[in-house]
Amino acid sequence: MPFDRDGKFYEAGRAIEVDGGLAVRAKRGKIGEQWWSRRFVDVLERVCDGGRLARGRAYARKGQVMDFQLAAGKVTARVQGSRPQPYAVTVTIAAFDETQWTSLTDALGSRALYRAALLAGEMPREIIDVFAEHDLPLFPDNLDIHCNCPDWGVPCKHGSAVLYVLAEAFDDDPFLVLAWRGRDREALLGALRGTPEPVETVDPLAVEETPLEEVALADYYSPGLSLGRLRERPSRVTAPPELLLRALDAPPVRVRHIPLVDVLKSAYRELAEPSSTMDDGS
Repeated sequence: MPFDRDGKFYEAGRAIEVDGGLAVRAKRGKIGEQWWSRRFVDVLERVCDGGRLARGRAYARKGQVMDFQLAAGKVTARVQGSRPQPYAVTVTIAAFDETQWTSLTDALGSRALYRAALLAGEMPREIIDVFAEHDLPLFPDNLDIHCNCPDWGVPCKHGSAVLYVLAEAFDDDPFLVLAWRGRDREALLGALRGTPEPVETVDPLAVEETPLEEVALADYYSPGLSLGRLRERPSRVTAPPELLLRALDAPPVRVRHIPLVDVLKSAYRELAEPSSTMDDGS
């Protein structure tokens, strides 16, 4: 049962059909296909009343939004309801100033991936992180929605319809998201083209590849080092033969009143002497 802004009940008639209205393409299910438009829809569905959003989706699918204009920080639209005169809807967010956009543009231009994607007309998902690093969220946490209809709710179905039409417009042109925050496509791309090219860092793990046709196949299986140089060479540093006994805890065992470790030390040293060999005849 609808009530006006003064709390009085009013009769809500059937909406007048619009010829050539801005109907969204999605006739069922979710509105918005790209990640940025879906992120915007997630915001409005989190902060707005679900019932009013449902009626707004129905209006958006029927094409009741006659037109809309987007400028820095503001969207204005006309929505045809049940009365002859269309309702005026305004959706306002905070637009970033020139200083803030200069910092954002420098950050985007310094990262080759983001710079290349934007210049190619694409919106990289990681761009959200750049805005967050500057405490300037790309998508608003709240929306100031105003409509001159008698419905007291915010947003009303007319405002909700405009938001869904706007989300699908973001699908077609992601730069509208940035324009709403205060920087249109041409201004942003012009600034990015003017930023210095990002310096590519050298990958220390990169290995230069040699084409197969340049490899000497006849020598492929030959050793790169002379076989004579592969003979076993004595180590320049020799460890004492009883090193293992030093590292272990001495057991509390004695042999004829002599600690077992001392007995084993002598045996280890004798075994390590070059002259110590096994007598084949014994």
